[in-house]
Amino acid sequence: MTVITSHRLGEPCWVDYAASDLPRAQEFYSALFGWNADVSGEEYGGYVTFSRDGHLVAGLGAAMEGQQPNAWLTYLLVEDAASAERDALAAGAQALAPTMTVGDQGRLAVVADPGGAVVGLWEPLQHRGSELVAEVGGLAWHELYALDFRAQVDFYTRVFGWRTQVLGDTADFRYSTFGDPDSPAGGVFDARGMLPEGVPSHWVVYFGVQDAAAASQRVVELGGTVVRDPWDSEFGRFAQVTDPLGGLFFLHEVGSGSAA
Repeated sequence: MTVITSHRLGEPCWVDYAASDLPRAQEFYSALFGWNADVSGEEYGGYVTFSRDGHLVAGLGAAMEGQQPNAWLTYLLVEDAASAERDALAAGAQALAPTMTVGDQGRLAVVADPGGAVVGLWEPLQHRGSELVAEVGGLAWHELYALDFRAQVDFYTRVFGWRTQVLGDTADFRYSTFGDPDSPAGGVFDARGMLPEGVPSHWVVYFGVQDAAAASQRVVELGGTVVRDPWDSEFGRFAQVTDPLGGLFFLHEVGSGSAA
């Protein structure tokens, strides 16, 4: 089991889901991934922390009615959320949620990068982030669908110190990974011409499953939708799905642990 206790600065460290129907979302993800849900008190607005086998995976909170879609949000680890927010704004980002303190857990801010993709900034205190990665029921990959690829890669490189590696640089496939070249944390995909009209740049999250086909079938049984049936690539086997509320995510076949 791959359990981590620290994350690299500037890279994804946590994800949470903003849901218009908290009970429905909690039921779906708990059943799909075998997650256990810990519901916080009123001081944290009933925020749900998901874990698997005792290790933190992701969070769930209430979406702001009429202002926030049902969607996953990726957070990048920063030393100082207020300072990182200022640097991001100076580099062309837009503030969506100014830096705030979350009890003794940490401090966060939410910005939209220069290409319009929404991303969170997390300065940890007691809450250090996701602990289960590249495992069944854990986070498997983070990816930015960029409509302004070069400007967005430049933004994250300047503000968050990313080290990137080019996997492809053609009109058909322009993609760079970021992080340690031996263990990258995620990638950036040039999504021009791929995203439907009106869909902005956005981050997507991949979760590990033992069998992508079986997990896709389970998504449907639980009220979700399969957007793209499982497919194979040189990077692995994947499926694209949505939950019953319309939240998009990917399944990544990692083939370890119990079934999901």
